[in-house]
Amino acid sequence: MNTEIKYACGSDLMSDVLAYFKPGSLLLTGLTNIQSVRTADIAEVKAIVYVRGKRPDKDAVDLAIKLNIPLLSAKCMMYEACGLLYSHGLPGVGEKSKG
Repeated sequence: MNTEIKYACGSDLMSDVLAYFKPGSLLLTGLTNIQSVRTADIAEVKAIVYVRGKRPDKDAVDLAIKLNIPLLSAKCMMYEACGLLYSHGLPGVGEKSKG
């Protein structure tokens, strides 16, 4: 994946993604259906990480391919994944970008 990510945020509520996300963000979520990809597209999310070892369903994968949105999966819980990214310098959507 060769995509610049400026912010990250975790949410299972797609309404929160639409309300709080900034373009260029990384979405961490446990919601694996097509709604997560549709919301990411509207919110201009650059990539989605499915946490807790979850994997997206086929409809979500097909739409992500069509929209060129990378999908990743992490075995850790959302809290841990967000903490790891933050500790490596990736700010949350409520902060100013460091780059």
